[in-house]
Amino acid sequence: MVNENYSKIILTFYNNNFEVRGDFFPPMGDGSPVNREYIQSLLENSKIVYGIQHDEINKAYETCVNNQEIVRDVLVAKGEEAADEVPEYIQYNPALVIEEEEQKESDSVDHRKKSAFIIVKKGQALAKLKHRRQGKNGTNVFGDTIEFKVKKPQGVSGGENTQMDGRFLLSTINGQLLLSKGVVSVRDSLIIKGPVGYTTGNIVFPGDVEIEGPVSDGFKIYSGGSVTIKQTYDVTEAIIKNDLKVAGGIIGRGRALIKVGGELKTKFIENCNVAARKAISIDAEIINSKIFTLETLEMGEKGQIVSGEIYALKGVRAGKIGKESGKAARIHCGIDFTQEQEKERSNSVLRILAAKLSRLRELMEDPSADEEKKEKMAILQKRLEEEQKKAQKKVSELLGKLNSYRSAVVEVRGEVSSGTLIEICQVPLQLTSPLKKVRIRLDPTNTRLITEKL
Repeated sequence: MVNENYSKIILTFYNNNFEVRGDFFPPMGDGSPVNREYIQSLLENSKIVYGIQHDEINKAYETCVNNQEIVRDVLVAKGEEAADEVPEYIQYNPALVIEEEEQKESDSVDHRKKSAFIIVKKGQALAKLKHRRQGKNGTNVFGDTIEFKVKKPQGVSGGENTQMDGRFLLSTINGQLLLSKGVVSVRDSLIIKGPVGYTTGNIVFPGDVEIEGPVSDGFKIYSGGSVTIKQTYDVTEAIIKNDLKVAGGIIGRGRALIKVGGELKTKFIENCNVAARKAISIDAEIINSKIFTLETLEMGEKGQIVSGEIYALKGVRAGKIGKESGKAARIHCGIDFTQEQEKERSNSVLRILAAKLSRLRELMEDPSADEEKKEKMAILQKRLEEEQKKAQKKVSELLGKLNSYRSAVVEVRGEVSSGTLIEICQVPLQLTSPLKKVRIRLDPTNTRLITEKL
C-alpha cells in the first residue's frame, strides 16, 4: 500500500489523448519525494510515448522537490495535430462584404450616403483561386495516428460578366455585384424592388437603374445609364447620362435639380429645375418650374404649362399655356440654353470685374497712396482690363450662337392666357389677350412673331 505522505504526480488526459497535464505534489511529513525513476515509470505505465515535454517535467519536478510546493497544470506531453486537407476552391473577396457599422447614439451619421448595394468596377477582383492544401496525419500521446480530414470550404463560381484571369475572378463591366447560391455575377443594371430611402441611401450606379417604389426627398440619384421610376419622384438632385422616365410625376422643393443626357418623360413637374439634351414629354402639368431642352417640349393632349420658365430649342407643343390668375408663364424657343447659361456666367464675370476696376480707380486717385503702391495697382488694373476684354469678346461670340434654331414653333391646342411671354430667337411676343388654337413662329424677316390658327 502506497504511503499517502509520499510525493506524487496526478495525470489528466485532454482532447482525446492529444494532451496530458500533471499536478506535482511534494511529500508530507515523513513521506519520500518522487524521483526520476518514478516519473519514467509513470510515463511507461500510462503508455505515454509521444511528445513528452522533458524540460517542463524537470522544471516542475525541481520546484516541487526543492521548494516543497504544489506545481499544477504542467504540460507533460502533447501530440501533433492533424492538418486538414483543403481542396482547390475559389474564395470570395471578403473586402466586398457590406458590414453594418455600430454607431453610438451621439454619432452624427448621414445614412443617405450609405449604400445597400455593392458596386464594382471593370477589372476589379471579386474572388481568388486558392490552391489545394495537402493534409497531414497527426499523432496522440500514445503514438496512435490521428488521420487528417478533408475540409471543403464554401467556394464560389463565376457567373455573368465575370472571367478568370490567372488566379483571380474579375468583373468584366462596371455594375452591381450579386452573390446567389455560390455564384458571383455582375449586373449592368440596378433594380430596386421598393422605395429609395434610408434603407438604400443615395443611388450611385454606372448603368441603368429601375426603381419600383417612390423616391423620398433628400436622396440623390447619379446614373451612368437610364433611370426608370415607377412611382413618384420627390427630387433633391439627379444627374443621369441617358433617359429618365417617371410614371408618377416629379415633385421638387424649389432647389431640386435634374440633369438628363437623353429624353425625359413624366406625368407632371412641380417646383423643379430640369435640363435635358433631348426631348421632354409631360402628360399633365408644369407648375412653377424651369425647364430646359435642346429639342422640343411635348405636353399631353390636355397638358398645361401653368407657370414657370421654358427654354425649348426646337419649340413647344401644349394643350394650354398660362393661367388667368397667378404667375405668368414664359416660353423661350430657338435659343440654345447651354450658350445662354454660358453667356450669363460671362456677364456675371464682367460685373465682378467692373466693380473691382471701379474700386481700384478710386484707390489710385487717393492722394495719400505712395508711388510704389500706385505702381502695383496699375499692374493689377492692366490685368483686370485684359480679363475684361476677354470676357467681352466671349459674350459677343456667344450672342452670335444663341439663336441657333429659327424654325422653332409654339403650338397650343387650347388657350394661351394673357400675360404669357413667348420668345423665339429673342424676338418677344407679350400677350395682352388670350389666344386659342394657335401656332406662333418667327416671320421670314426674323423681326417679329406671327400667329396662325391651327
